[in-house]
Amino acid sequence: MNTRCAWVSEDPLYRAYHDTEWGVPMHDARALFESLVLDGAQAGLAWITVLRKRERYREVFDGFDPARIACYDETKLAALLADPGIIRNRAKVAAAVGNARAWLALQEAGLDPAAWLWSFVDGRPVQNARRTLADVPATSPVSEAMSKALKARGFKFVGSTICYAFMQAVGMVNDHTVDCFRHRAVADLGVALHA
Repeated sequence: MNTRCAWVSEDPLYRAYHDTEWGVPMHDARALFESLVLDGAQAGLAWITVLRKRERYREVFDGFDPARIACYDETKLAALLADPGIIRNRAKVAAAVGNARAWLALQEAGLDPAAWLWSFVDGRPVQNARRTLADVPATSPVSEAMSKALKARGFKFVGSTICYAFMQAVGMVNDHTVDCFRHRAVADLGVALHA
């Protein structure tokens, strides 16, 4: 039987996410944008709440295509806020639209958003060796720097805690605890990407 990080419940969806996605280095721009928006949507909630709604988010947010989301008008926002399949928080939904516009502004400024985000860890996953869940921080100096930089470029719901959760999710940091069966596998993925 595999030992997992202590935050993983018995929920099959949560286990599958932990076992196949969490901490795997992600460089696809659309997937990074999705993760940033969903981590913002999580604010104040458990991740499993967002995870259970993720497929519906993908449907109603046009596959997290920033160019399409940036064009959402009040009619679309009203439809989103009426959809029980997503988190119906006006500020979070508006932030997703604003963040799509900020994402496009990065591109218009000549920046590759994926490379820019990864630059906060010098393009390489940080390999941590956390022994217990209590050893895993909620923020870091890097997540603080990322948060400040994102806010300066107009992003919302990108506080330091959200940025650290994002960094964990997309593999910028390997925070699987050392007893977790995914720790070594995720570390090896990070090494393989830069071999």
